[in-house]
Amino acid sequence: MAHKNTTKQQALDYHQFPKPGKISVETTKPVKTQEDLGLAYTPGVAVPCLEIEKNPDDAYKYTAKSNLVAVISNGTAVLGLGNIGALASKPVMEGKGVLFKNFSGLDCFDIEVDTESIDRFCSVVSAIAPTFGGINLEDIKAPECFEIEKRLIEDLDIPVMHDDQHGTAVISAAAIINACKIIDKKLDMLRVVVVGAGAAAISCARLYKDMGIKNIVMLDSKGVIHNGRNDLNEYKKEFAGEEMTHAEAFNDADVVLGLSRPGTFTIQDVKTMAPNPVIFALANPTPEIFPDDVLKVREDAIVATGRSDFDNQVNNVLGFPFIFRGAMDVRAKKINIEMKIAAANALAELTTKEVPEYLHELYGKKIEFGKEYIIPKPFDKRLIVEISSAVALAAIESGSSTMKDFNLDEYKKELATILKAD
Repeated sequence: MAHKNTTKQQALDYHQFPKPGKISVETTKPVKTQEDLGLAYTPGVAVPCLEIEKNPDDAYKYTAKSNLVAVISNGTAVLGLGNIGALASKPVMEGKGVLFKNFSGLDCFDIEVDTESIDRFCSVVSAIAPTFGGINLEDIKAPECFEIEKRLIEDLDIPVMHDDQHGTAVISAAAIINACKIIDKKLDMLRVVVVGAGAAAISCARLYKDMGIKNIVMLDSKGVIHNGRNDLNEYKKEFAGEEMTHAEAFNDADVVLGLSRPGTFTIQDVKTMAPNPVIFALANPTPEIFPDDVLKVREDAIVATGRSDFDNQVNNVLGFPFIFRGAMDVRAKKINIEMKIAAANALAELTTKEVPEYLHELYGKKIEFGKEYIIPKPFDKRLIVEISSAVALAAIESGSSTMKDFNLDEYKKELATILKAD
């Protein structure tokens, strides 16, 4: 599908008119009469307040908490823009709210916290957490993001996830699962090269290990991460292995995951990879290497990028709306590894099913499982049903949720009504 370039003025006009920004708040109850006013505010509002005081869980019954997620950032690692600050990150955070609402039906407040202090950031988020049913951390630079997420998960009893880390991990894991089906290789036999060692790269590598991939070589800007280096932080040390050159890392590798910048691996590297190589060039907006260039020298390759104008887009919107939907609907305390793996497996399984006709029409071509289609399309209406239900079930089975009498079939029917999924 051809990609239409957006001009600067088009982008500015979109965000300014007819009303500045991309989100607003709407009421869910009528306030048209004096009686309505008395119920919405004083004196009627005192009744649910006192019920919640007696039983805090009643906040899920009498307030918007159960369907309200916070998107929280300090603006230190925004898209491809870097550390632009909390206020400048707000259009992105509002955009995340748009995606939550349109893809999963979750309401969202975006919150920009103007601090680079881990302690202060965590203190602010912990203090406002009672408002929300879940917290999506966004665009926080590494390595601070690891400590921030860890602290908040430990401190809070609602789902907390830094999407920049785990969204890419879940979706790329699903893509690897399906690539293995096509090239007839098993996960535990793969040799994976990860180019990049930031938040997303480390989280991807962690999830791959949890799913059974044993042989992972990671590179940062200084080369292969190995045990002989004395410049590694604690997160990079997790993936330190034997010393080797850049060329040796790529020799006979089955998968390369690029989460770095253009040019960090080359056509020459691709040429030395194993038969049927799987190449994920996820730097955005310019990938490490373009799919057309890869396929010129390796017709047997499976290629994915982070861009919408190429096949196999690794797009985080395939993950976070549905992961939070499932987690929040069963009041999970945490988003654990079992829930992430369930999401990856559900994404992979959905891709193998027959594609609905409306997607063929939307994308202007026949779509079917194969090298050009190893992960679902973002506008697949089945995502909310399949991914959210898998996450919810995993939350219950793993003990993250203690919800009783969960009926999976009924829950799927309920999910299908949220966006009127087919």
